Amino acid sequence: MAPYSRARELIDAAHAADPTLGSDGQPAELVYAGQIEAWVVKLVPDASPLLRLAARCQHLERWSVPRASFPEGKAGYLAWRRSLYVKQAARAKELLLLAGVAAAEADEAATWVSKTGLKTNAGTQALEDAAVLVFLESEIKAFAAQHSGYPREKFIDILRKSWRKLSPRGQELARSLTLPPDVAAMVQEASGGTEISG
Repeated sequence: MAPYSRARELIDAAHAADPTLGSDGQPAELVYAGQIEAWVVKLVPDASPLLRLAARCQHLERWSVPRASFPEGKAGYLAWRRSLYVKQAARAKELLLLAGVAAAEADEAATWVSKTGLKTNAGTQALEDAAVLVFLESEIKAFAAQHSGYPREKFIDILRKSWRKLSPRGQELARSLTLPPDVAAMVQEASGGTEISG
């Protein structure tokens, strides 16, 4: 079996161990991997097989490091996120090497997964764009419900930070999303008045 095909199998087998199941009964991280890869292909129509594999590693075994394993608050959250970037990148590299992918390519994919070079590394930016787009398209309603106690301005601030992480192409695709009217209004405000489909 070709290294890229074998790597895809290994990555998806790791995702399949996620104990959290989506509404369709599929492991949640396996579904997420498909969503991220689909957005990467829209962002980068000629995406290389390596970039597509890296996209599938965006949340690789994230379920194994619960948020609750780090302290509450912003500092704890940021420490959790940083630890995930390092862990996911190392695990992605491990699986790619195990599949027979060249070491230089495995290193490159790990750089993207670790979010190194955001805004300057095209692969890293593609993964970040895809993550924000999945959040806006598929996760924001559940996030809002989970944090219903947040004041509206806090949601605006979260969205503003997410918007700033997007590339111009990512922002263009975000504007094309059809969002619930209340969410669209917050995204519009967070993006500096850019009209979002509602």
